[in-house]
Amino acid sequence: MTTTELPLTTPLARLLLGRRAFGPLGGSKAPVLIERNMVVYRRLWLMLASGFFEPLFYLLSIGVGLGKLTGAVDGVPYTDYVAPGLLAVSAMNGAVFDSTFNVFFKMKYAKTYDAMLATPLRVGDIAVGEISWAQLRGLIYSAAFLAIMVAMGLVHSWWALLALPVTVLIGFAFGAVGMACTTFMRSWQDFDLVTLALMPMFLFSGAFYPLSVYSHWIRVLIEALPLYHGIDLLRALTLGRVHVGLLWDVLYLMVMGAIGALVAGRRLERLLLT
Repeated sequence: MTTTELPLTTPLARLLLGRRAFGPLGGSKAPVLIERNMVVYRRLWLMLASGFFEPLFYLLSIGVGLGKLTGAVDGVPYTDYVAPGLLAVSAMNGAVFDSTFNVFFKMKYAKTYDAMLATPLRVGDIAVGEISWAQLRGLIYSAAFLAIMVAMGLVHSWWALLALPVTVLIGFAFGAVGMACTTFMRSWQDFDLVTLALMPMFLFSGAFYPLSVYSHWIRVLIEALPLYHGIDLLRALTLGRVHVGLLWDVLYLMVMGAIGALVAGRRLERLLLT
């Protein structure tokens, strides 16, 4: 096989991106990178699975355990209220961890991307491929978590069928911004900033209690956080409380992801081609 023959043998890779260019970043060969990551994670499946358990443990301990001691929240049992918030956290975790720690290692230490650029892959293919893989990892976590929600009777509407597409959107937003931020990092110590950003969002974005407990200005601040919009979408879908205002949540996440993808692509060009 010559270097110009890069077959997209994985059906999922072809389904995700196809053979055409992906917007201004390019990305026509990005499915090859997705396929490469799939092959690698066949041997690292335990690492892939580990990120799923954190929100599950929170659901069992806080949602179920603490839920026995609390009453209804916004008219629904506490476990039913918490579960969609943790579903959004699953999507966020999967996307962020892959687009930050793994991308940094490949870029700074393994020099994986330098080797890829010696093939027909372009910088745009790398950016689109890694962001799409981060989406896929977030989707895997979310699908498993949603299956548990269904088994526990925590889903109350057919609108929940749209929950998985929403988790893909959440993965796109956080994966793209995560990769963009990673291109500015110089050492592993910089990843403390990732934890510093994720932990407050996890605790205060409405996953565990409604924003009505806060004052007006604190609510305004929290509503500017991206995780809040993901939680708002998923909670509305799983509880059957769909309204037109959810379109703002969708737009927010789409714009966030688009900006992150463009920044990531341009930063990778500077880092890898200069």
